[in-house]
Amino acid sequence: MFMKKQSNHTEEKTLRLAKPIKRGVLHLIFSRFLLILALLVLQVLLMVAFFRWLTEYLPYLTAVQTVFTLGMIVYLFNSRMDCSAKLTWMLIIAAMPLPGAALLFFTRMNFGHRTVKNRVAQITADTADALEQPPGLLQALTADESGTDDLVRYLNRSGCFPVFDGTDARYFPSGESCFEAMMEELEKAEKFIFLEFFIIEEGYMWGRVLELLTRKAAQGVEVRVMYDGMCELSHLPHRYTALLEAQGIHAKIFTPILPVVTSQYNYRDHRKILVIDGNTAFTGGLNLADEYINRRKRFGYWKDTAVMIRGKAVKSFTLAFLQMWNLDEERPVFEPWISLGQEAAGARGYVIPYTDNPMDDERVGETVYMDILYRANDYVHIMTPYLILDDQLETALIYAAQRGVDVKVILPGIPDKKVAYALAKSHYRRLTSAGVQLYEYTPGFLHAKTFVSDDKKAVVGTINLDYRSLCHHFECAAYMYLTDCIPWIEADFQQTLLRCRAVTKETIAAERPFYKIVGWLAKFIAPLM
Repeated sequence: MFMKKQSNHTEEKTLRLAKPIKRGVLHLIFSRFLLILALLVLQVLLMVAFFRWLTEYLPYLTAVQTVFTLGMIVYLFNSRMDCSAKLTWMLIIAAMPLPGAALLFFTRMNFGHRTVKNRVAQITADTADALEQPPGLLQALTADESGTDDLVRYLNRSGCFPVFDGTDARYFPSGESCFEAMMEELEKAEKFIFLEFFIIEEGYMWGRVLELLTRKAAQGVEVRVMYDGMCELSHLPHRYTALLEAQGIHAKIFTPILPVVTSQYNYRDHRKILVIDGNTAFTGGLNLADEYINRRKRFGYWKDTAVMIRGKAVKSFTLAFLQMWNLDEERPVFEPWISLGQEAAGARGYVIPYTDNPMDDERVGETVYMDILYRANDYVHIMTPYLILDDQLETALIYAAQRGVDVKVILPGIPDKKVAYALAKSHYRRLTSAGVQLYEYTPGFLHAKTFVSDDKKAVVGTINLDYRSLCHHFECAAYMYLTDCIPWIEADFQQTLLRCRAVTKETIAAERPFYKIVGWLAKFIAPLM
């Protein structure tokens, strides 16, 4: 199951619908990206000018300002916001009372995405009973005293996330191995292909997928493709959906980026879901771009992971895709798609696909991670590209380590974002002094999002350990209990560990001043990143 690192291949001819995006200075000046950026900056400058005009009258409004600031602090104390986020907003309001309060009001009142939020809530409510909990499973889990039954009850309360048996799970320790399996499964498609990814970029990987999707659409297979609006801005040309439609592929963009200042842009579709005929589904860290399979080198070797599930639990990923797809549909259609699929014969264990929605008050992704940490007996082994923790998650990691659980976390050795890298390092001293063992992956960038615990439980999905992923993104994952692939996940962790450097007191002391200073300063605004 474990694949050796692939050597570089000559670029093969693959299907492209658009010319490669040029990155020259002239292209940047006349690009849609710069136009949108200029219009957004113009709107921000107008807002700043308004507040500068307003400050001329502040000497006459000192008392009002003081009362207003105190009122905002009382509001923050009583809000349901994370404690770290409260401190950040208090700092901003203390420094800039009126502009800071206006910014907070702007983000909290959901200007620009109230319609989307209401639609998400409506779709979620309408599909709350779309999937039934298979009878007897909850009782069986209650009897084994693993605590998984409690997690199932929580997930079923937070959304339509039943636990399933009759589902086979296969783990992939690299983007290359997952990609080849995806291509094999796509070739088998007869009814439908649903594909939802954060990033799609033309190149070898997407070219091969697109060629196959075009062929399947011509054969009468229902093919739907959805990607995030940030992808169109940075990786694909404008109106790429029209080019896909011309190939017989139905396509949509989640929240296209427009030249309008709105808090809606803060909420991105970070999910990676591929569903085929209701029988097979994939999720994990992979996007559809060449660096994810190391056809293009960025930040050294790109380490990623994914999982393929077959059987009953695939219905949950089908429903998750359709919920997002139908956000802009007046008459949403879920059947017959979610009724398709069949049991995987001989499969052991239980699988719970689940999603996280930033537009409600539930932090499902973080809660699942903390459940694993609090219930672990022997070990919790984690791979994550980012480590920007709130107090709750940091406490859960420390508590697990201090009660004797072997807690190990593997992080990138070569960062993709230096500020995020510095923020991760700002947690190193406290975590290591409490017994959490940290490691950095020396060959390059680690993009995997995996938890594995006690040879019994594991999560593979799209959810990072940072505020943006846990609070501001649409995410998804597969929770697995007693499935056959869990030993493979732990084996991959141990193999990856061999290529890591340990974080110690000495390495922390020897850290470059840049990362220390940036980490300390950026921590003030970490909840907003």
